[in-house]
Amino acid sequence: MELRHLHYFAAVAEELHFGKAAQKLGMTQPPLSQQIQRLEEELGVQLFRRTKRRVELTEAGQAFLPEVRQALAKVEQAVTAARRAGRGEIGRLAVGFVGSASYEILPAMIRRFHECFPDVELVLRELTTSQQVRALHEGRIHVGLLRPPVSDGTLMIESFLTEPLIAVLPETHALAGQPAVSLQELARERFITFPRHLGPGLYDQIISICQQAGFSPEITQEAVQMQTILGLVATGIGIALIPASARNLRSSGVAYSELQRVQSGVEMALAWRKDNASPTLRAFLGMVRNSVEEG
Repeated sequence: MELRHLHYFAAVAEELHFGKAAQKLGMTQPPLSQQIQRLEEELGVQLFRRTKRRVELTEAGQAFLPEVRQALAKVEQAVTAARRAGRGEIGRLAVGFVGSASYEILPAMIRRFHECFPDVELVLRELTTSQQVRALHEGRIHVGLLRPPVSDGTLMIESFLTEPLIAVLPETHALAGQPAVSLQELARERFITFPRHLGPGLYDQIISICQQAGFSPEITQEAVQMQTILGLVATGIGIALIPASARNLRSSGVAYSELQRVQSGVEMALAWRKDNASPTLRAFLGMVRNSVEEG
Protein backbone atom coordinates (compact mmCIF):
# COMPACT_ATOMS: atom_id res chain seq x y z
CA MET A 1 0.00 0.00 0.00
CA GLU A 2 1.34 3.41 -0.97
CA LEU A 3 0.53 6.82 0.48
CA ARG A 4 -1.02 7.89 -2.82
CA HIS A 5 -3.59 5.10 -2.50
CA LEU A 6 -4.80 6.66 0.74
CA HIS A 7 -5.10 10.04 -0.96
CA TYR A 8 -7.08 8.43 -3.79
CA PHE A 9 -9.41 6.67 -1.37
CA ALA A 10 -9.99 9.81 0.71
CA ALA A 11 -10.80 11.87 -2.41
CA VAL A 12 -13.38 9.36 -3.67
CA ALA A 13 -14.86 8.96 -0.17
CA GLU A 14 -15.31 12.73 0.13
CA GLU A 15 -16.77 13.22 -3.35
CA LEU A 16 -18.59 9.87 -3.67
CA HIS A 17 -18.05 10.36 -7.38
CA PHE A 18 -15.08 8.96 -9.29
CA GLY A 19 -15.16 11.65 -11.97
CA LYS A 20 -15.18 14.54 -9.48
CA ALA A 21 -12.53 12.86 -7.38
CA ALA A 22 -10.32 12.34 -10.43
CA GLN A 23 -10.68 16.00 -11.36
CA LYS A 24 -9.79 17.03 -7.81
CA LEU A 25 -6.69 14.83 -7.97
CA GLY A 26 -5.65 16.11 -11.37
CA MET A 27 -5.98 12.77 -13.13
CA THR A 28 -8.42 10.92 -15.33
CA GLN A 29 -11.10 8.59 -14.05
CA PRO A 30 -9.92 5.19 -15.43
CA PRO A 31 -6.53 5.22 -13.63
CA LEU A 32 -8.24 6.31 -10.41
CA SER A 33 -10.72 3.44 -10.61
CA GLN A 34 -7.87 1.01 -11.25
CA GLN A 35 -5.93 2.26 -8.23
CA ILE A 36 -8.96 1.93 -5.95
CA GLN A 37 -9.50 -1.61 -7.20
CA ARG A 38 -5.88 -2.47 -6.44
CA LEU A 39 -6.28 -1.04 -2.94
CA GLU A 40 -9.38 -3.13 -2.38
CA GLU A 41 -7.59 -6.23 -3.64
CA GLU A 42 -4.68 -5.57 -1.31
CA LEU A 43 -6.99 -5.09 1.67
CA GLY A 44 -9.21 -7.99 0.69
CA VAL A 45 -12.39 -5.95 1.21
CA GLN A 46 -14.69 -3.83 -0.89
CA LEU A 47 -14.52 -0.17 0.05
CA PHE A 48 -17.16 1.26 -2.28
CA ARG A 49 -20.49 0.11 -3.67
CA ARG A 50 -20.73 1.25 -7.25
CA THR A 51 -23.91 1.57 -9.25
CA LYS A 52 -24.70 3.52 -12.38
CA ARG A 53 -26.37 6.19 -10.28
CA ARG A 54 -24.23 6.47 -7.17
CA VAL A 55 -21.10 5.55 -5.25
CA GLU A 56 -21.26 4.87 -1.52
CA LEU A 57 -18.96 3.57 1.16
CA THR A 58 -19.31 0.02 2.35
CA GLU A 59 -19.13 -0.80 6.06
CA ALA A 60 -15.43 -1.54 5.54
CA GLY A 61 -14.99 1.77 3.76
CA GLN A 62 -16.74 3.64 6.57
CA ALA A 63 -14.42 2.05 9.11
CA PHE A 64 -11.36 2.73 6.93
CA LEU A 65 -12.07 6.43 6.25
CA PRO A 66 -11.44 7.98 9.70
CA GLU A 67 -8.23 5.99 10.05
CA VAL A 68 -7.09 7.15 6.62
CA ARG A 69 -7.88 10.76 7.46
CA GLN A 70 -5.91 10.47 10.70
CA ALA A 71 -2.97 8.88 8.89
CA LEU A 72 -2.93 11.60 6.23
CA ALA A 73 -3.12 14.29 8.91
CA LYS A 74 -0.14 12.71 10.69
CA VAL A 75 1.81 12.65 7.45
CA GLU A 76 1.02 16.32 6.87
CA GLN A 77 2.14 17.14 10.40
CA ALA A 78 5.37 15.24 9.82
CA VAL A 79 6.00 17.12 6.58
CA THR A 80 5.33 20.45 8.28
CA ALA A 81 7.61 19.55 11.20
CA ALA A 82 10.40 18.50 8.84
CA ARG A 83 10.15 21.71 6.85
CA ARG A 84 10.09 23.86 10.00
CA ALA A 85 13.10 22.01 11.38
CA GLY A 86 14.87 22.53 8.07
CA ARG A 87 14.28 26.28 8.43
CA GLY A 88 15.46 26.24 12.04
CA GLU A 89 12.00 27.10 13.39
CA ILE A 90 11.85 24.22 15.87
CA GLY A 91 14.48 22.37 17.84
CA ARG A 92 16.83 23.06 20.71
CA LEU A 93 19.78 25.45 20.94
CA ALA A 94 22.25 25.58 23.82
CA VAL A 95 23.90 29.00 24.13
CA GLY A 96 26.95 29.72 26.25
CA PHE A 97 27.71 33.28 27.32
CA VAL A 98 30.25 35.21 29.34
CA GLY A 99 28.82 36.95 32.38
CA SER A 100 29.25 40.45 30.95
CA ALA A 101 26.94 39.57 28.06
CA SER A 102 24.02 39.01 30.41
CA TYR A 103 23.56 42.66 31.37
CA GLU A 104 22.50 44.05 28.00
CA ILE A 105 23.60 42.05 24.97
CA LEU A 106 22.12 38.64 25.79
CA PRO A 107 18.65 39.75 26.99
CA ALA A 108 18.02 41.74 23.80
CA MET A 109 19.31 38.86 21.68
CA ILE A 110 17.15 36.24 23.40
CA ARG A 111 14.06 38.44 23.31
CA ARG A 112 14.36 38.92 19.56
CA PHE A 113 15.10 35.25 18.90
CA HIS A 114 12.01 34.21 20.86
CA GLU A 115 9.93 36.63 18.82
CA CYS A 116 11.23 35.17 15.55
CA PHE A 117 11.44 31.50 16.60
CA PRO A 118 9.02 30.95 19.51
CA ASP A 119 9.10 27.15 19.22
CA VAL A 120 12.87 26.77 19.61
CA GLU A 121 13.94 25.71 23.08
CA LEU A 122 16.85 27.86 24.25
CA VAL A 123 19.17 26.54 26.94
CA LEU A 124 21.43 29.24 28.43
CA ARG A 125 24.69 28.50 30.23
CA GLU A 126 26.98 31.12 31.77
CA LEU A 127 30.57 30.08 31.05
CA THR A 128 33.91 31.80 30.73
CA THR A 129 35.53 32.02 27.29
CA SER A 130 37.81 29.04 27.91
CA GLN A 131 34.92 27.02 29.35
CA GLN A 132 32.84 27.77 26.25
CA VAL A 133 35.59 26.49 23.97
CA ARG A 134 35.59 23.19 25.85
CA ALA A 135 31.80 23.03 25.89
CA LEU A 136 31.68 23.56 22.11
CA HIS A 137 34.11 20.69 21.56
CA GLU A 138 32.14 18.44 23.89
CA GLY A 139 28.79 19.33 22.31
CA ARG A 140 27.36 20.79 25.52
CA ILE A 141 26.63 24.10 23.78
CA HIS A 142 25.99 24.86 20.12
CA VAL A 143 27.06 28.51 20.07
CA GLY A 144 28.91 30.78 22.44
CA LEU A 145 29.06 34.49 23.18
CA LEU A 146 32.64 35.05 24.26
CA ARG A 147 35.56 37.45 24.31
CA PRO A 148 38.17 36.91 21.58
CA PRO A 149 40.88 36.10 20.77
CA VAL A 150 40.32 32.36 20.48
CA SER A 151 42.89 30.29 18.61
CA ASP A 152 41.13 27.11 17.54
CA GLY A 153 41.03 25.91 13.95
CA THR A 154 37.91 23.81 14.52
CA LEU A 155 35.79 26.81 15.51
CA MET A 156 34.27 29.69 13.61
CA ILE A 157 34.76 32.99 15.44
CA GLU A 158 32.73 35.99 14.31
CA SER A 159 32.98 39.31 16.16
CA PHE A 160 29.73 41.25 16.19
CA LEU A 161 30.20 43.97 18.80
CA THR A 162 32.92 46.21 20.19
CA GLU A 163 32.17 48.13 23.35
CA PRO A 164 34.29 50.61 25.30
CA LEU A 165 35.84 49.96 28.67
CA ILE A 166 34.78 52.09 31.60
CA ALA A 167 36.25 52.59 35.06
CA VAL A 168 34.43 51.43 38.18
CA LEU A 169 35.53 53.10 41.41
CA PRO A 170 34.51 52.90 45.07
CA GLU A 171 31.87 55.57 45.65
CA THR A 172 34.17 57.08 48.30
CA HIS A 173 37.03 57.49 45.79
CA ALA A 174 38.26 61.02 45.11
CA LEU A 175 37.44 60.63 41.41
CA ALA A 176 33.99 59.10 41.98
CA GLY A 177 31.25 61.19 40.49
CA GLN A 178 33.34 62.47 37.60
CA PRO A 179 31.71 61.51 34.28
CA ALA A 180 35.12 60.71 32.76
CA VAL A 181 38.62 60.01 34.01
CA SER A 182 41.96 59.50 32.30
CA LEU A 183 44.02 56.36 32.64
CA GLN A 184 46.93 58.48 33.88
CA GLU A 185 44.78 59.44 36.87
CA LEU A 186 44.45 55.74 37.67
CA ALA A 187 48.12 54.83 37.26
CA ARG A 188 48.78 54.50 41.01
CA GLU A 189 45.60 52.54 41.73
CA ARG A 190 45.38 48.85 42.55
CA PHE A 191 43.42 46.93 39.92
CA ILE A 192 40.92 44.08 40.24
CA THR A 193 40.71 42.00 37.07
CA PHE A 194 39.30 38.89 35.51
CA PRO A 195 41.79 35.95 35.48
CA ARG A 196 43.72 35.84 32.22
CA HIS A 197 43.58 32.05 31.83
CA LEU A 198 39.77 32.18 31.78
CA GLY A 199 39.40 35.17 29.46
CA PRO A 200 42.61 36.48 27.93
CA GLY A 201 40.86 38.92 25.59
CA LEU A 202 39.53 41.26 28.28
CA TYR A 203 42.62 40.90 30.48
CA ASP A 204 45.05 41.65 27.66
CA GLN A 205 43.00 44.64 26.50
CA ILE A 206 43.19 46.18 29.98
CA ILE A 207 46.94 45.62 30.20
CA SER A 208 47.42 47.04 26.70
CA ILE A 209 45.57 50.32 27.21
CA CYS A 210 47.31 50.89 30.53
CA GLN A 211 50.72 50.35 28.95
CA GLN A 212 49.76 52.74 26.15
CA ALA A 213 49.01 55.28 28.90
CA GLY A 214 52.55 54.80 30.27
CA PHE A 215 52.16 52.36 33.17
CA SER A 216 51.64 48.69 34.01
CA PRO A 217 48.67 48.18 36.32
CA GLU A 218 49.21 46.70 39.77
CA ILE A 219 46.89 43.67 39.92
CA THR A 220 45.86 43.23 43.54
CA GLN A 221 42.96 40.80 43.13
CA GLU A 222 41.35 38.57 40.51
CA ALA A 223 37.72 37.43 40.40
CA VAL A 224 35.74 35.29 37.96
CA GLN A 225 32.29 36.89 38.30
CA MET A 226 31.57 40.51 37.40
CA GLN A 227 29.34 40.85 40.45
CA THR A 228 32.29 39.77 42.62
CA ILE A 229 34.57 42.33 40.96
CA LEU A 230 32.08 45.10 41.68
CA GLY A 231 31.70 43.89 45.26
CA LEU A 232 35.47 44.00 45.76
CA VAL A 233 35.61 47.52 44.29
CA ALA A 234 32.87 48.59 46.69
CA THR A 235 35.02 47.45 49.63
CA GLY A 236 37.72 49.88 48.53
CA ILE A 237 40.53 47.42 47.87
CA GLY A 238 40.92 48.52 44.26
CA ILE A 239 39.35 49.73 41.03
CA ALA A 240 38.42 47.89 37.85
CA LEU A 241 38.05 48.44 34.13
CA ILE A 242 34.96 46.67 32.80
CA PRO A 243 32.92 46.53 29.55
CA ALA A 244 30.47 49.43 29.38
CA SER A 245 27.41 47.13 29.26
CA ALA A 246 28.26 45.83 32.74
CA ARG A 247 27.21 49.15 34.26
CA ASN A 248 23.64 47.87 33.84
CA LEU A 249 24.41 45.49 36.69
CA ARG A 250 23.20 47.53 39.63
CA SER A 251 25.67 47.44 42.49
CA SER A 252 25.79 49.61 45.58
CA GLY A 253 28.98 51.27 46.73
CA VAL A 254 30.51 51.89 43.31
CA ALA A 255 30.60 54.69 40.73
CA TYR A 256 31.17 54.46 36.97
CA SER A 257 33.22 56.81 34.79
CA GLU A 258 34.07 56.79 31.11
CA LEU A 259 37.72 56.62 30.06
CA GLN A 260 39.12 59.69 28.32
CA ARG A 261 41.10 59.33 25.09
CA VAL A 262 40.80 55.54 24.92
CA GLN A 263 39.81 54.58 21.39
CA SER A 264 39.97 50.79 21.54
CA GLY A 265 37.31 48.58 23.07
CA VAL A 266 36.64 44.95 23.88
CA GLU A 267 35.02 42.61 21.40
CA MET A 268 32.15 40.20 21.79
CA ALA A 269 32.09 37.31 19.34
CA LEU A 270 30.00 34.33 18.34
CA ALA A 271 31.74 30.97 18.30
CA TRP A 272 30.51 27.67 16.88
CA ARG A 273 31.96 24.47 15.50
CA LYS A 274 32.73 24.48 11.79
CA ASP A 275 31.10 21.08 11.37
CA ASN A 276 27.81 22.14 12.96
CA ALA A 277 25.24 22.36 10.14
CA SER A 278 22.21 22.78 12.41
CA PRO A 279 19.43 24.88 10.80
CA THR A 280 18.56 26.19 14.26
CA LEU A 281 22.12 27.43 14.69
CA ARG A 282 21.99 29.07 11.24
CA ALA A 283 18.75 30.79 12.22
CA PHE A 284 20.34 32.14 15.42
CA LEU A 285 23.43 33.40 13.60
CA GLY A 286 21.27 35.05 10.95
CA MET A 287 19.19 36.79 13.59
CA VAL A 288 22.30 38.19 15.30
CA ARG A 289 23.75 39.40 11.98
CA ASN A 290 20.47 41.11 11.06
CA SER A 291 20.37 42.79 14.46
CA VAL A 292 23.91 44.10 13.96
CA GLU A 293 23.07 45.44 10.50
CA GLU A 294 19.96 47.19 11.83
CA GLY A 295 22.03 48.76 14.59
